[in-house]
Amino acid sequence: MPDPGPVIETERFCLRPPQQSDLGLLQMYTGDRRVAEATRSIPHPLPEGATQAFIDRARAPDRVEDVWLLDATRIGGGEVLGCIGLKRMDRNQSEIAYWIAPAMWNTGLATAAVRALLEANPQGCANIFAEVLQDNPASARVLSNCGFAYLGDAETFSVARGASVATWTYSRKLD
Repeated sequence: MPDPGPVIETERFCLRPPQQSDLGLLQMYTGDRRVAEATRSIPHPLPEGATQAFIDRARAPDRVEDVWLLDATRIGGGEVLGCIGLKRMDRNQSEIAYWIAPAMWNTGLATAAVRALLEANPQGCANIFAEVLQDNPASARVLSNCGFAYLGDAETFSVARGASVATWTYSRKLD
């Protein structure tokens, strides 16, 4: 099995690549309409095999996106608290995306995960982009709190909603 990427340690959790044993928790969280509708790519209802396909893609040697799960078992917390990923783009750039388990919303986990990933910069990016749905201002605050600059409005197709939705686009230059 190819190297799925580094483990990134923080005080509250570690960011680690998905494992086969994460299937059940990932399926439970991504099957939640609230999580799916806060993303552009998670379908709802979740089709049979979608979670396994996600794990397989995340571990593939030719993957275009590196994915980490927030795991707090080291300090007695949950095994999967959320997910964060970096999708490779051209010109030494990446796009960051994340979701947090609903029971952990408004606990600062998303901000901590984004900060940890930016600090580690495992893809050696010069610039990172992000896009959040405009009806998710909490996710926009995460980006602002992590030093992202607002670029403008756009829209994207949400698979769960089956429709185009308005977005805010952000970027952050890394040193």
